[in-house]
Amino acid sequence: QVQLVESGGGLVQPGGSLRLSCAASRSIFSINTMAWYRQPPGKERELVARITRGGNTNYADSVKGRFAISRDNARNTVYLQMNSLKPDDTAVYYCNTDNISFPWGRGTQVTVSS
Repeated sequence: QVQLVESGGGLVQPGGSLRLSCAASRSIFSINTMAWYRQPPGKERELVARITRGGNTNYADSVKGRFAISRDNARNTVYLQMNSLKPDDTAVYYCNTDNISFPWGRGTQVTVSS
């Protein structure tokens, strides 16, 4: 069973940036689509961004133009570069496949506040 470990979260001021990482316990080369999700306080988990094996990406409207997802198959890692952060981006961030193939990791907390 694959384990996913998210890291890179923290407290940041509005307008700031963070880079999240998601390390998988085995190769992700054969996985077509990896994704980042987030769960804001008191709300349901939502899809933020997806990336295919070929590098095609798409984003939720709320983060389009500010976030960038990437993957490094050699390192079994998926990244989420988050720029121009807003208080509404505050959430626990998770990674998984686009169809939730693996158990959820613990996530990484992102708090955007002045």
